[in-house]
Amino acid sequence: MSLRVVAANLYVKLLCVYREKTTMFFTLAFPVILILLFGTIFMSQDNVNFHLSVQDLDQSKASKESIEALETNGKFKITRVAPDVDAVQYVKDTKVTLVMVIPKGMERALQRRKFFSDYQSTAVITYVYDPSSSSVATKMDILNGVLAGINQELSGIPPFLKPVTKSILITKYRFIEYFIPGIIAMAVMTLSLFGSVNSNTELRQKGIIRKLSTTPITRSEWVLSDILYQFTIAVVSTIVMLLVSYAVFDVNLHITAWLPAFVALDVFAFVGIGMILTRFVKEAQSAAAAANAISFPMMFLSGSFFPIELMPSFLQTLAKTLPLYYVNEGLRAAMIFEDNASALHSAVIIGAFASVVFILGILATKWEEGQ
Repeated sequence: MSLRVVAANLYVKLLCVYREKTTMFFTLAFPVILILLFGTIFMSQDNVNFHLSVQDLDQSKASKESIEALETNGKFKITRVAPDVDAVQYVKDTKVTLVMVIPKGMERALQRRKFFSDYQSTAVITYVYDPSSSSVATKMDILNGVLAGINQELSGIPPFLKPVTKSILITKYRFIEYFIPGIIAMAVMTLSLFGSVNSNTELRQKGIIRKLSTTPITRSEWVLSDILYQFTIAVVSTIVMLLVSYAVFDVNLHITAWLPAFVALDVFAFVGIGMILTRFVKEAQSAAAAANAISFPMMFLSGSFFPIELMPSFLQTLAKTLPLYYVNEGLRAAMIFEDNASALHSAVIIGAFASVVFILGILATKWEEGQ
């Protein structure tokens, strides 16, 4: 094998992508756009205020304190509804999702309970809501939790069970920190799979690969230069994503040798899959469709965008058979949890998969058949 030939072919590939400004822009910009979009949506998740309309029919000190507690503890942005308004009609007219109605006589019922131990005395809080809204269930769950605390404080009964939280991590991480490793894994997968499929299929259609058999370059030199090209693009893309993440969101991630290791394994795995697809798909359009059929389900089932725990159990089982899942898990283990044992476990699995598909991809690449 001639390293000079490999380097020359790598240089040509990089020069071609450099000249295609639009392709280079979208190659680097797409994952960055995802990071900016989702990061902006979720970076202030701890400071989210839900809009809540409240109708206070009691107009008492107790009801006023309850509303103030909702704003403080429940992180609600309160809109007050006049007592003489029909709450049901208000929801229909204003398109709000939920109105909480505090009943008249709430303070009197509270005083009977506190001073006369009348535990049959209650105040019924009514939720008037729009069931078609996807957020209303979350609002009501938060309301129930906050109202339980308010009820306890107003009644003067100290709690018997007190919850205390203890994180397995010393540092508190935000959604964006969990999101970035998944985007890196997904972006490298997409670049490697589509880069390999599109390039090789187009060259085969044009008859260029068949002509390579008449040149000094060997099949191994061609494959090695392609791997180095995909790895170079993946590294550049990863660096850009990290720079944007640190600059815009001030993320707290651990950058160690595991990061380039998983990027390399990601590249090998999906370049291998790309070479196998190129062997069996004859046209560039069909190759792109086949790559989409592989990448899109993997993108959403392997935990790149959201935890697989949110999926049904049979889909969780399916996710754990996907190579991208182990790249995601390995990157998060290394970049967030600093768990070398888990990172090694994921690296071994994705490494074994990458070795198999890459060898099959090399065997599937034949000069004499125009591939």
